Amino acid sequence: MNTEQARKLSEDALNRLIDELERGHSTTLRQYLETMSRFRKYSWQNSLLIYSQMPTATHVGGFQFWLKMRRHVRKGEKGIAILAPMVGRKRTADDVTADDEQMRIFGFRSCHVFDVSQTDGEPLPEFATVKGDPGDYTGKLIAFVASKGIGLEYSDSIAPAKGMCSGREITLLPSLEPAETASTLVHELAHALMHFTERRSQTTKTVRETEAEAVAFVVSSAIGLDVNTACSDYVALYGGDKSVLMESLSIIQRTASEILQAIGADCTCSAAAPD
Repeated sequence: MNTEQARKLSEDALNRLIDELERGHSTTLRQYLETMSRFRKYSWQNSLLIYSQMPTATHVGGFQFWLKMRRHVRKGEKGIAILAPMVGRKRTADDVTADDEQMRIFGFRSCHVFDVSQTDGEPLPEFATVKGDPGDYTGKLIAFVASKGIGLEYSDSIAPAKGMCSGREITLLPSLEPAETASTLVHELAHALMHFTERRSQTTKTVRETEAEAVAFVVSSAIGLDVNTACSDYVALYGGDKSVLMESLSIIQRTASEILQAIGADCTCSAAAPD
């Protein structure tokens, strides 16, 4: 693939991504966000407790919570211990009314929650994922990463994140499907190429995530993967939209073209535009 072919492929793919962002949140994303909003946000202390007992935990809730979600905790599952505040009322004076009483925390007690992996029942809505067979492009991507002096490793410790990038090191979740591995690797590679220079201080997280995912969209499309709404949903999740994408088109196209040329992507195999 030459430079002009890579540029044209990037333009076509980015136009499709722009169209998806203009349509707004997909049904899949709306269902996912609605469900995730029902999960409690735990304090950092309880988050540490959860991680220390079950590092792979993703979504946790109490026994009754899971019943409300039309799921049940499997018999014999061991609960994850966390600390719950004990709350009561304190009167400010002997003769005040109930309206003048103040809520206060008297202490903490141990209680138990369970991860979704410990339950059975109706499935939770899943975030859209890239699908398909990347073939030998994953190997080519890995070789390109190495040629840039960037390390690559796999670790369960980054869950629930699928990938992380520290500039000179990329870490991927080892349990990903082949298409997700390829797409996530491109996303993290895009971060390494674009966001660990002086430009990092000039951009927001929304801009950086939009740029990295747009590059992943272009490359994933070029190697024949079915990106469905996965990329546009990801961008929307980080607050990105058409205007954010438009401001970064130049660097997105340049980075995507560099990757496409490095892996020798066939410009004739790009995925069809979504319906």
